[in-house]
Amino acid sequence: MKSFFARPGGERNDSNGWTANLGNVLTTDEDSIGAKYMSSNAKVATEAQSTSLNPLDVVPDAMPFDVPYGLPITLNRAEAVILAAVAEAKKRNWKMNVAVVDSGGNLVAFQRMDGAMLASIQIAEHKARAAVTFRRPTKIFEDGINLLKLDYLLAFDGIIASRGGIPLIEQGAVIGAIGTSGGADSQDEIISKAGAAAINQLPASE
Repeated sequence: MKSFFARPGGERNDSNGWTANLGNVLTTDEDSIGAKYMSSNAKVATEAQSTSLNPLDVVPDAMPFDVPYGLPITLNRAEAVILAAVAEAKKRNWKMNVAVVDSGGNLVAFQRMDGAMLASIQIAEHKARAAVTFRRPTKIFEDGINLLKLDYLLAFDGIIASRGGIPLIEQGAVIGAIGTSGGADSQDEIISKAGAAAINQLPASE
């Protein structure tokens, strides 16, 4: 049984582990992703009600989002991620701030598109740091607070309940994360996905 924070896609079944599963998260329709998490948590809630427990008392079978931290992303690869993200934003005529951090949450590369909102500079960096330190997309926190009313999440240091932060996974390890801000959350997420997808197209040695 999975909890709200259970790793999507189940157990690892290949050498890339959660990489393949995260790839599904990056390319799957948002409504389908939401349905997956809501279905999982409906199961948790049903079991909790049957035993008169708080849903948070239900113990998951496996450690949630148990993907190891890897070597930090290099500058060349971080810039390639941003390049892909900005290209998608330009195609849509969206003005975005895009940040990439390494596996320790340190800023590696950043780009502010012409005219992008100044307030979103820090937000983009925050999304990237939250995605890498918690090893999960920031949409998980957005859904937890807005849909499942798990307000206790707001008490965690470093949380941001806004989609657009996505871990960068390579060979089963977190090498960094991308964070995008400047538009609606749904727009930010699209741009971050475009940047994150570039990791799978780059040689690991770069």
